[in-house]
Amino acid sequence: MNLRARIYVENQRKNGQAKFETRLAFLREKGLDSESIQRDATLRRIKALIRKADFRLARIAAEEKLNQVRAQAKAERLAAEKAAKEKPKEEEKELAGEKKGKKEKKERKEKPAKQEKQEKPQQKKGKEEKKAAKAEKEGDQ
Repeated sequence: MNLRARIYVENQRKNGQAKFETRLAFLREKGLDSESIQRDATLRRIKALIRKADFRLARIAAEEKLNQVRAQAKAERLAAEKAAKEKPKEEEKELAGEKKGKKEKKERKEKPAKQEKQEKPQQKKGKEEKKAAKAEKEGDQ
């Protein structure tokens, strides 16, 4: 149900209520008993219109309540996310000392890696020398 339709549904209900009262007054003036008034088709149709309007208004109220609950939940979720983002920033400041310790460990690991890189080019030089030696041998033959 469209929430903007509340005004129109309220107007329909008021109009239906006014029609019901006028029809009821007309039938009483006519001198009909309560049993025949209850059987009047026009009166029953007007009652049905009023019931429909009441049902629609109840549905609109339920949707409005649901929207409020959703909006509140969304606001709480955003506040929680904001708090979660601020919390790591504070933790980073506290853990700054620990990060320095980790950097020292990394530096120790990097030193052997640099030595390995230096050894590999030396091995390549050895291969090049062997190739050059083979080429010389072949050239002599």
